[in-house]
Amino acid sequence: MKRTRYLLAASLACIVAGSGAYLHLIQSPQSQDVAAPVEQKMASNDVAQAPSTVQAKKESESQKESLPQPQTQVQTDTQAGKPSQQTAAPSVAAAPPPAKPRVESLIASRDAPKAPPATASRAPMPGAPSEKYALRGRNDHMQSRAPSALLLSQVEVFRDQRERVPAASEPVGRDKFANAPENAFKVARDAPVSTFSIDVDTASYAFVRAQLNRNVLPPAASVRTEELINYFPYAYEAPASASEPFRADVAVFPNPWAEGRKLIRIGVKGYALQQTSRPRANLVFLIDTSGSMAPQNRLPLVKQSLAMLVTQLKPEDRIAIVTYAGNAGTALEPTSVSEKAKILGTIDRLEAGGSTAGAEGIRQAYALAEQNFDASGVNRVILATDGDFNVGITNKDELQGFVERQREKGIFLSVLGVGAGNYNDALAQTLAQNGNGVAAYIDTINEARKVLVEEASSTLFPIGKDVKIQVEFNPATVAEYRLIGYETRLLNRDDFSNDKVDAGDVGSGQTVTALYDIVPVDGPRVVDDLRYGAQAPASDSPSPAEYAFVKIRYKLPRSDQSVLVSTPVDRASEHGRFEDAPLDARFATSVAAFGEILRGGKHTGRFGYDDVLRIASAARGDDPYGYRSEFLQLVRAAKTASAMQPLRP
Repeated sequence: MKRTRYLLAASLACIVAGSGAYLHLIQSPQSQDVAAPVEQKMASNDVAQAPSTVQAKKESESQKESLPQPQTQVQTDTQAGKPSQQTAAPSVAAAPPPAKPRVESLIASRDAPKAPPATASRAPMPGAPSEKYALRGRNDHMQSRAPSALLLSQVEVFRDQRERVPAASEPVGRDKFANAPENAFKVARDAPVSTFSIDVDTASYAFVRAQLNRNVLPPAASVRTEELINYFPYAYEAPASASEPFRADVAVFPNPWAEGRKLIRIGVKGYALQQTSRPRANLVFLIDTSGSMAPQNRLPLVKQSLAMLVTQLKPEDRIAIVTYAGNAGTALEPTSVSEKAKILGTIDRLEAGGSTAGAEGIRQAYALAEQNFDASGVNRVILATDGDFNVGITNKDELQGFVERQREKGIFLSVLGVGAGNYNDALAQTLAQNGNGVAAYIDTINEARKVLVEEASSTLFPIGKDVKIQVEFNPATVAEYRLIGYETRLLNRDDFSNDKVDAGDVGSGQTVTALYDIVPVDGPRVVDDLRYGAQAPASDSPSPAEYAFVKIRYKLPRSDQSVLVSTPVDRASEHGRFEDAPLDARFATSVAAFGEILRGGKHTGRFGYDDVLRIASAARGDDPYGYRSEFLQLVRAAKTASAMQPLRP
């Protein structure tokens, strides 16, 4: 009997001791530290271990001061869903919950449903059950979701929203350009022939303008002087018919930035098709809708631009739309422009998000163009992108080969570039040059109007393809020469007569301008003579009449055989003073000087921005669209622009 009582007493003592230990543990701050890591990891989805109680208290207090009020409410409400330790044991100070990481806190403050603030803890009334147990029943459901299920769902909502929200600022310093070395002077006796593919792109000018409008000087590699020159229309004499679509205009005059040197200006004017006689258009808009296209100066600007282009087309033209982000898809099957509302509605519904599977989009766009191919019309894919391909075929040579093969089928490619910071100009140039199309850069709605409304015919409808220029200099009159710009368009001498070699296209009514900087035989030499090389024979006879001979080779849009036209550059086209040169020639010279200065001024000497302004102001002439006036403002902006855009933190 005594032994039984002893065992019962011992058992009771063990139960009492265990209960005390249990109560101590559930009230102890250390117990929360043990449990916190599991909840913390589930709530933050990233943190594997909670901070200590002291550290958590400091972080919690600092976050209460720094984070907005909604964050505090969410944390308090989540905390209210747990049993109140302070109420159950008023004599023991309850430790604050471990502070959540800042990222998870911001997620909660942004996306969590707003809950009413938790009521302050009260001491239990005498005889009443502890609030710990009174709240337990109504909070069972909350405990089953918080913090793991509730906060994890909030994280997913945040991630989903983050994919669709435009970035607050654009990246900096990840633009890509084809950095071709600047043309050097050549000795006419050693290398008398210069050959290049014609270029009518204007992307470089628009990119330079966008940078200067941000008060930043453009990277030297982004400045292609020929694209700056050819941004402007010039009043060259137009050809008489589409069967002979080109006419060359030449002029010789003193070089304003180098005494003793001269400039040769070669201007080409294309025949302008009448609206009623232009061919039908089979167009596929290939639109980049990846996440990088979200800012206002990217996809929203592209949508406005393409909508303006639609208004310029005829009812019998057809349009299809392909979009690409994480994958590619057809947003609009080939549709007659007579259904304009349907086309515009599809454009308006486009949204940005995801990675950039550009290569797959290009495949689908060409497939649609081929499916709807018009043998008597113009078949063209118009790619609108920031050029940031990162999924699928990202190799430039591979994409180039694909575009070249499609070009042989009669489907051409033009590129509209947008954005800055990660703009891939090098890829845009490669695709457009090998796709028999133009590369334009759209930085403003006015530029979109210029390219796709005012110059829609020249942008979309070629009058000549594979247009090449070859200039042979006369060593008797020209000692040295240098082609200004066109570094990415140079051809070998034997490419000129080879009809298999691709070259640039000229659109309806387009003008093309090229400038050569030459040193006459009696002028200040740039390249020293060789000690053992052959010297030019001395002669007291008068110089021959010609400086050079210009040849232009082109193909008609539906022909594979080239046609040759030529013209001499002789004394009859020379002007003794720069001020007497044609107005368009003087303005083109000012633009060329501006481009050369932006590239470092290697060949312009002391010639500066004020000199450019002086020449351009005097040669502005007729300026119906204000392009030349805008150029003057850009020159002024360059005088005060920063050398480089600061990197954002």
